Amino acid sequence: MTWHQKNIDETLSALNSSLRGLSSDEAQKRLEQYGTNELKEKARKTPFIMFLDQFKDFMILVLIAAAVISGIIGEPSDTIAIIVIVVLNAVIGFVQEYRAEKAVAALKKMSAASAVVLRNSHPTPLPASDLVPGDVVLLEAGRIVPADLRIIEAAQLKIQEAALTGESEAVEKHTHHLKDADMPLGDRKNIAYKGTSVVYGRGTGVVATTGMQTELGKIAGMLQNEEEVKTPLQKRLASFGKKLAVAILFICAIVLAAGIMRGEKPMLMLLTAISLAVAAIPEALPAVVTIALALGARKMVQQNSLIRKLPAVETLGSVTFICSDKTGTLTMNKMAVEEIWADRNLLKSDALKAMNGNLHPSLFTAFVLNNDSHSNAEGNIIGDPTEVALLEIALTKGFSTKSLHEIFPRVGEIPFDSDRKCMTTFHKQSAEKTGFVSFTKGAFENLIEKADCFMTADGIEPIDKKALTEASDKMAADGLRVICVAMRQWDEVPAKLSPEDCEKTLTIIGLAGIMDPPREEAKEAVKLCKSAGIKPVMITGDHPLTATAIAKRLGILEETDSADSVITGRELEQLPLSEFETRVEHIKVYARVAPEQKLKIIKALQDRGQFAAMTGDGVNDAPALKRADIGIAMGITGTDVSKEAAHMILLDDNFATIVKAVKEGRKIYDNIRKFVKYLLTTNSGEIWTLFLAPIVGLPIPLQPIQILWINLMTDALPALALSLEPAEGDVLKRPPRHPQESIFAHGLGYHVVWVGLLMGIIALLTQYWSINHSGAHWQTMVFTVVCLTQLGHVLAIRSERESLFTIGIFSNKALLGAVLFSFAAQLAVIYIPAFNAILKTEPLTFNELLFTVAASSVVFFAVEIEKLWRRKYVGHSA
Repeated sequence: MTWHQKNIDETLSALNSSLRGLSSDEAQKRLEQYGTNELKEKARKTPFIMFLDQFKDFMILVLIAAAVISGIIGEPSDTIAIIVIVVLNAVIGFVQEYRAEKAVAALKKMSAASAVVLRNSHPTPLPASDLVPGDVVLLEAGRIVPADLRIIEAAQLKIQEAALTGESEAVEKHTHHLKDADMPLGDRKNIAYKGTSVVYGRGTGVVATTGMQTELGKIAGMLQNEEEVKTPLQKRLASFGKKLAVAILFICAIVLAAGIMRGEKPMLMLLTAISLAVAAIPEALPAVVTIALALGARKMVQQNSLIRKLPAVETLGSVTFICSDKTGTLTMNKMAVEEIWADRNLLKSDALKAMNGNLHPSLFTAFVLNNDSHSNAEGNIIGDPTEVALLEIALTKGFSTKSLHEIFPRVGEIPFDSDRKCMTTFHKQSAEKTGFVSFTKGAFENLIEKADCFMTADGIEPIDKKALTEASDKMAADGLRVICVAMRQWDEVPAKLSPEDCEKTLTIIGLAGIMDPPREEAKEAVKLCKSAGIKPVMITGDHPLTATAIAKRLGILEETDSADSVITGRELEQLPLSEFETRVEHIKVYARVAPEQKLKIIKALQDRGQFAAMTGDGVNDAPALKRADIGIAMGITGTDVSKEAAHMILLDDNFATIVKAVKEGRKIYDNIRKFVKYLLTTNSGEIWTLFLAPIVGLPIPLQPIQILWINLMTDALPALALSLEPAEGDVLKRPPRHPQESIFAHGLGYHVVWVGLLMGIIALLTQYWSINHSGAHWQTMVFTVVCLTQLGHVLAIRSERESLFTIGIFSNKALLGAVLFSFAAQLAVIYIPAFNAILKTEPLTFNELLFTVAASSVVFFAVEIEKLWRRKYVGHSA
């Protein structure tokens, strides 16, 4: 029901209530009918079920199968290693999901604990959960609104709704009915919303809706019903795991059949095929991905980005759109004077900062005296945001609140009301003058009709309405709220302080343009986003004019952009979904939007194949933060609700921090690609070696235990060390990855095949040479070549394009250490007798060892030549 359209009598009639409230008996009946005024939570999964769900991923199921096979063939070390990896992943996933379930609990905290209600015609304090539709609630400054109320009495009642609507300024409420049915929440000024806070004045409201039917309740419902989307990495790894398992089983079957056809013992071939299957599955991959993400998350905390959901680290690298809430994210969430017009001069922000306060002393004096804001014990100025902004600019220009109030003591006032849109204060003149002075401030369009003069440097002159109106229009075009300040001299304070008598024949001192200004660092961050191929979009509950002005100052909107780049919530509501989806990628500013529309925007972008990040700090952002590919909440100004729904929290509320996070996310994905390339290429090399040997008439080159050693030693440590690789130089100069981009894109798949084939050929040539020359140690030589080619390969792929000699061998000390350790371990299994028996190896002569090292280095130099070719002939995107 559109309660804002009903007048007070219609509202009370529809709710079967009165100005005296409900009786206790009637309230009890309604409580049984409507239920308690609380946010309900849907049934949650138990922690045990949540933990079991972590084992549903296909890659995890493949690893569990590999663990079972390893146990069957008598390799408990591999079984234990795989189980540890699987359980580690499950625990991390469980912890993240368990924490994410707290979003609705945070919404509950916002709800009022108690309320003062008229019951049996008497004010009665009650738990807010006992409120029912038809209850009459008393509101005063400092109270949280306990339900959605239709205001029936308002005395300068102002309510802060920023968390719900995105409006940075407190909204003055009134009792009049409104005509427009589709009016945005922020414009329904006769409604008070559950969870918002009264900052000024007092009022009375009748409860229209409670619990899940309130606007806050609708957000809670959206949060519970909105599913989180899988990250790009989760999608890629799931797809990759399925394809890999099928390919491995097929190849192992061929190896088994080829060996038996050649006359090898069936049991040996079965063990070899099973060992190959275990080796070919990159069981280190989930662990390495998890560790890479965890290390990235730890580094990002140092850069003021707290990651709540680990896969979000990598998701940042795929983001194509950042949809940012304006208030508190791109702006300061604090009103400030941006422009001043006085003495026929318009001073904009830079000139205003540089000006001396003595140029316009009357204007700044009026800012201080006609002002009810004040400093608290901590030295912070509290009060109406507009008055705080006026007082702060005066203080920065050297005007003292204490001294001015001593010189010009206040002797009377006419309070602000929404009909007049102004307030007047009366002050005794300073000691050297006689009489009194009144200062009036308010809306320009009202005060200009009450003035007949204006102040200039040459004195008071007849009013120039044209000049004043032009100045006001310029300020309004800049998205500013224009405040007019005027004065009047008095011999005596009037006996009756009525607006009709006191607020006329005024002298206008000047105008102040006020707005919630953009953050200084946000403009540079927007520029960096654009250079990284990311489109920044502003989504706000504020007015289109203000939103457009802020967007232009930040660089989100450019002068060449068409009018279609800005859209309001009302226009969005009327736009068919199909038409909106064709336009969504070109819209840069959304103004006056409702919470469900933010969700609609995110979904439309995702339907168009985009990866959307959503930043925000309010309750109204929470459903969209949860649905977005990555939701980014503000750590300082953000509500608990937005933080619980988000994937990532900016600890410094700085939009620019997102750019650092994007850089880290892209680096992490690059490194994940590197160790996928490494693991698959090494596994490919082993497969080619075992697959081709029977075909070319050579005996099976590796024992099952040797295959598992290669898998354990040369795969795991170097792959982990790759996750510490520093970012490449062009990481923020290239466009985002296409959301549907395969993990094998940009030649990775070809690299896996040809380098793996090269490794296999080198191993088989070594086997052939050794059998025909020394003969005795051929299997140990092949075993060593397979190990060392992998170590050379990992050094060569540290960069996609740059040579190892350019980036420096010591720039990743962890990887260098892993390579040296693996090399030493391989020498140990060749030359220590105890290992010879276990791994079926024999000591090599110096020349044989030298041959294996030389043969293995071919892979390193081949990959370096490939990178040289890429630098010379292939663009950066490849």
